[in-house]
Amino acid sequence: MDLTTIYKEYSDKIKEVFGEDRKIVYGDGNTNADIMLIGEAPGRFEEEQGKPFVGQAGKNLDEFIDILEIKREDLFITNVVKVRPYKINEKTGRKVNRAPNKKEIELSLDTLLKEIEIVSPKIIVTLGNTPLKALLGDVKIGDVHGKLIEYNGRFIYPLYHPASIIYNRSLYDVYIEDLKNLKKYIKSNC
Repeated sequence: MDLTTIYKEYSDKIKEVFGEDRKIVYGDGNTNADIMLIGEAPGRFEEEQGKPFVGQAGKNLDEFIDILEIKREDLFITNVVKVRPYKINEKTGRKVNRAPNKKEIELSLDTLLKEIEIVSPKIIVTLGNTPLKALLGDVKIGDVHGKLIEYNGRFIYPLYHPASIIYNRSLYDVYIEDLKNLKKYIKSNC
């Protein structure tokens, strides 16, 4: 099985469930990467450009890459949910991002697991609770951030979601420290 096949299956599933064409943002990057980065879901800019981690998320990714001293080409980047979860703002009538719901995560999980199998990274970096819980169940990011967790012959390295730092500045130092520890691990193992 390859990514094209699993993405086609996902697209068909999305059409069947939502009954409409939804813009799907597939994983992007090096399919032989040692490092896989998993976010929550695409936002407006990701949906517009059809690529994960662009816009503000892309700026956060740039900082992540700079600290780790790697290149975007060294990563495979994806999200748990590959369609933008949104609600309509009653005042403006515009779409606004929201966290994916349980149905959207369940609908997308099989595709994510197949991506992991195909890319076969040495380390999976999860950003925030959504990808962490999708892979490990009832785990809280606050309890496991910055710690290597063995997962099916590879490791998960949970990080706070970079966007959470915007809303909670007290997490910034913790996030940077976790990135520095990840950098040490990558230098030794990838």
